[in-house]
Amino acid sequence: MLKYFGWAYGVTVVGLALAFWVGWAYTSTLSGALGFLMIGAILAVLEISLSFDNAIVNANKLDKMTPVWRHRFLTWGIVIAVFGMRILFPLLVVVVAAHINPVEAIRLAATQPARYAEIINDAHLSIAAFGGAFLMMVSLSWFVDAEKEIDWIKGLEKAMRKCGAFRGIEIAIVLLLVLIFSMILPDAETGTFLFAAVFGIVTFLAVEILGHVLDSSATTGQVARGGLGAFLYLEVLDASFSFDGVIGAFALTQNLFLIAIGLGIGAMYVRSMTIMLVERKTLAEFRYLEHGAFWSILILSLIMFAQTLFHVPEVITGLLGAGFIGLSLMSSLRHNRQCRAAE
Repeated sequence: MLKYFGWAYGVTVVGLALAFWVGWAYTSTLSGALGFLMIGAILAVLEISLSFDNAIVNANKLDKMTPVWRHRFLTWGIVIAVFGMRILFPLLVVVVAAHINPVEAIRLAATQPARYAEIINDAHLSIAAFGGAFLMMVSLSWFVDAEKEIDWIKGLEKAMRKCGAFRGIEIAIVLLLVLIFSMILPDAETGTFLFAAVFGIVTFLAVEILGHVLDSSATTGQVARGGLGAFLYLEVLDASFSFDGVIGAFALTQNLFLIAIGLGIGAMYVRSMTIMLVERKTLAEFRYLEHGAFWSILILSLIMFAQTLFHVPEVITGLLGAGFIGLSLMSSLRHNRQCRAAE
């Protein structure tokens, strides 16, 4: 385990030490510093619980990537994930929403964390709509794939797979749900929700198209096949997964630096789990684990849509995701036992 999680353990020690130091700098008391330390640890656990399905999907995509691009994702990609989504994204939201420059946004986060958190929360509708639509497209595209051979929840997944014969069925389903939620939302929020949700669908389609173009041998050559397009796909996917964690973190603390530390620690564990799943061929060993991850993604997308109407506690999101993954793991173990008994 040290081989895979050594870096994560090291980042945990450094990150928690930084959380303690930030707490001391802000409060000048031991109790305040310990409070920051505790919140940092909770944020790390929150990120891990919400992103385990992300690690499984990453591992599935990385297994098909060239070694060069796999290495680039696990190095550059994690830098983008930690600093881009956990630090720059919340700053960008404030810059756009408050019409201020990035330096002023950093000053606002450092000196007026309550105002900073308020701006982030005001942007929650757009974030939830975009992330929900994108993640629903990710999950449904996988379930309606006519070439998918293995079913976990057999009756339902078989029926969904048959829907793959109808071209664009997943887009129609997502658009229908978007229309239903737009009719429920107050009139003042309908336009914002529709724009963000449609932008999420368009982003998914754009990444898919760009991936096919970039990874085709006609345009990029044999070496890059399964490279840049898959890299971009995984980065947008990680961004969508991170929306919920970043927004949920403000329920625990309004300090941007503490949020970055806690979620950054969690992101390192997701990276370590991804590497372990790829190198140990865990997805091949547990045949239903990937199914549990995509069901978890589908549930998360529905929760993000629901959060445009009311607050859903992060613990529920984490437990539902972990529940589907746990059940799929148990089903995989039972299948392996049955195969060994048959042999």
